[in-house]
Amino acid sequence: MQKFLVGGAIRDALRGRPGSDRDWVVVGATPQQMLDTGYLPVGRDFPVFLHPDTREEYALARTERKSGPGYRGFVVHAAPEVTLDEDLARRDLTINAIALPAELADIEPLRTEALIDPFHGQRDLQQKVLRHVTEAFREDPVRILRLARFAAKLHDFSVAPETLALMRGMVEASEVDALVPERVWQELARGLMEPKPSRMFEVLRDCGALRVLLPEVERLWGVPQRAEHHPEVDTGVHLMMVLDMSARLQAPLPVRFACLTHDLGKGTTPADMLPRHIGHEQRSARLLVGLCERWRVPTEVRELADVVAREHGNIHRSGELGPAALLRLLERCDALRRPERFADALLACECDARGRLGFDERPYPQRDRLLAVLAAVQAVATEPIAREAQARGAKGPQIGQAIQAARETAISGMPG
Repeated sequence: MQKFLVGGAIRDALRGRPGSDRDWVVVGATPQQMLDTGYLPVGRDFPVFLHPDTREEYALARTERKSGPGYRGFVVHAAPEVTLDEDLARRDLTINAIALPAELADIEPLRTEALIDPFHGQRDLQQKVLRHVTEAFREDPVRILRLARFAAKLHDFSVAPETLALMRGMVEASEVDALVPERVWQELARGLMEPKPSRMFEVLRDCGALRVLLPEVERLWGVPQRAEHHPEVDTGVHLMMVLDMSARLQAPLPVRFACLTHDLGKGTTPADMLPRHIGHEQRSARLLVGLCERWRVPTEVRELADVVAREHGNIHRSGELGPAALLRLLERCDALRRPERFADALLACECDARGRLGFDERPYPQRDRLLAVLAAVQAVATEPIAREAQARGAKGPQIGQAIQAARETAISGMPG
């Protein structure tokens, strides 16, 4: 039985970055031997075990073979005779196919001379290249998404030309069409949370996968916008700038997804209306429904995206609104019941406003102003108002009107 540290922990150590979770591969062992030495089984599709003390994952060396057209799963062969090189060969990228004997894993600095690197991952790290390990890359189309995610993580890395060609061939062979929603959403979500999420979508677009997975996003490139509001003009370029602004502002996943989908409707604006996009907010909300159903986007993520798609224009223009209109805006956003979600919507709108050429350092006063408006409305004590109205003989709608009037008065009384 031989144990090796593999994957991201070595990659990050070679780059001088904080360590990833450590993953291990075990060569020359059977599942029963792992159990006999105290390891705990956790793998469902292939033999993976938790170390009895560290709880780190140890996987038996294995090979994989696709079991059908598109993505339908794999036939996994995990056995003592599977070698380390065979296990490394099934991995996605050369920079993730490097191993180190377990007995050297805790020695600092990293013993580079002891690294097992049959596919030259160290060279690709030095040259900042994302390259597939073998032709086996094509057997799992989710690797296209995974590579695109790594491009967002390692955003100064390029994609090897032969790898990009391989990915394009996979798309042309309809491999991407068969991806299951859970795996697509998992990689999209992780890519959105990387330091430069725009790179993920640029790579997906370069290989043709974006038009298959997210055609609503793909069609935004080449669509013009009014230059006085969008000096970058191209809607797709703007979208990438908004995504990168969301990363710069360290926005959570729901906000980043809302940034991705807020302008979908601009891709369906009639040509004779361009470069204006009247009514694109409602078109965006309608397109969002199908996208979220296709990839089974979690409810809390899609709900925020819907609010931002429908209301981002009104939030941008909120400085022009009077008390009654501001209160209606809060009500449409369900801000009184969901103040945290409303705060997230405002952050997404700030990303949208600052994700424009030359606008990245501009202030976005709408965010603080609307949070203050919400606080003023929340401070209105509704129960005394309701009791007083009832004492005058008011019924339900009239009581609601009295509360509305008090809230509008509170907004009117705000400083500035």
